[in-house]
Amino acid sequence: MDELAFSPSAALTLGVELELQLVRPHDLDLSRDADELLRRLAKRKLPGAVKPEITESMIELNSSVHSHSGALLEELDLVRKAVVQEAGVLNVRIAGGGSHPFHDWADRRIYPNERLLHVVDRYGYLAKQFTVFGQHIHIGCASGDGAVFLAHILTRYVPHFIALSAASPFYQGEDTAFQSSRLTAVSAFPLAGHIPFVSGWDEFVDYFMRMKGFGIVASMKDFYWDIRPKPEYGTIEIRVCDTPLTVRRAALLAAYAQSLAAYHLERRPLQPSRTTYLVNSYNRFEAARYGYRGSMVDPYVSRKTAIGEDILETLAMIAPQAARLCCSELLDELAAGVRIGESDAGWLRRRHAARGSLADVVRDACARWEKDP
Repeated sequence: MDELAFSPSAALTLGVELELQLVRPHDLDLSRDADELLRRLAKRKLPGAVKPEITESMIELNSSVHSHSGALLEELDLVRKAVVQEAGVLNVRIAGGGSHPFHDWADRRIYPNERLLHVVDRYGYLAKQFTVFGQHIHIGCASGDGAVFLAHILTRYVPHFIALSAASPFYQGEDTAFQSSRLTAVSAFPLAGHIPFVSGWDEFVDYFMRMKGFGIVASMKDFYWDIRPKPEYGTIEIRVCDTPLTVRRAALLAAYAQSLAAYHLERRPLQPSRTTYLVNSYNRFEAARYGYRGSMVDPYVSRKTAIGEDILETLAMIAPQAARLCCSELLDELAAGVRIGESDAGWLRRRHAARGSLADVVRDACARWEKDP
C-alpha cells in the first residue's frame, strides 16, 4: 500500500523524461553504448538524472522539478550539451525522434538491470521492439483525487499531444504512412490503454488492489497507460508523445500540458465523462496516422473536428493561463507551427526526400539535436 500513498506536490509543477537514441557515426545505426555513456555522465554534476532504458541503445533524461517551462528548457539544454559532449568522447552521436528509421529490433540487447530484465522475461520479443523513444510529461497534483480528475480530463486532448509530438514516420526501413509509428509498439502491451473510469483516488486504490490480487500487476509500473498517476512523485504522467527532435520542442509540449492543466483545474469547464473512453482509440489512431490533418471526436459535444483546428482553438482558450505561467511565447510558437502544418515527422520526411537515404535522415537528426536551440 505504501506505493499507493499519493505524495502531494505543488500543483502545476513540471518535469519531463526524454528517451534518446545512441547512434554509431559510421553507419548511423543504433549503438550499444548506454552503459559506458552513463558511467561518464555519472561523474558530472548535472541537474535531474540520466538513466538506462530498456535496451543498450537508449538513455533517458529526467529533468528536475520546475514551476515554469523557461527554466525547464534551460536545464534540458544544459544536460543536452553534456550528453553530446560525453557521447562524442565515445564516438557516439545522439538523436531525438520517436523511432530509429532502420534499425533491426532483433539486434538490440536488453540493458542488464533487474527491472528491465523482468520486462523481457515477461513480454519476450515485445521488450526489444520497445526500442522506441518517447517524451513523458509530469504535471504536479495537490491530491490523488486531483490526479484522477486530470487523467480523465486530459485524455480528451491525447490526440493533440500525439499530433504535436509526432516524430516517427519511419520504422524498420519503411515509411509507415503514419506520423507517429511509435504508439503501435506501446499498444502491443496488454496493460496499455487508459486508466479505468474511477471517481477518485480511493476508488483507484481499490481497483489497483483487485488487479494485484488477481496477479495481473505488481506495481504501478506495470500499467502502460497513455496518462497515468505517479503517486510517489505526486504527478500525472502524459506518455503518448514521441521524443522531439530538439529540446526546445520538448519544452513547448510541456508548456502546453501545464497551461492546459491550469485551465481545467481553475475553470472546471468539463467533468470526467465515460464517452471520452468510447472515442479515445479512434482519436489516437487518427492523430498517429494523420497528425494535424486527422479528425477527432469531441466527446463533450459529440461531433468530429479537425485535430489541428481543435489544437488552435484550445491554445486560444488557455492563453490567459499561458500568460500567467510565462509561456505565451512558447505556445505562440506551437500555434504557428500548427497553422502551417509543421511537425517533426514532416521534417524527417523532407530530409529523406532531399537526401535519398534513411542513414542521411539519421545523420541530419543527430545534427539537429546537437545544435543549440
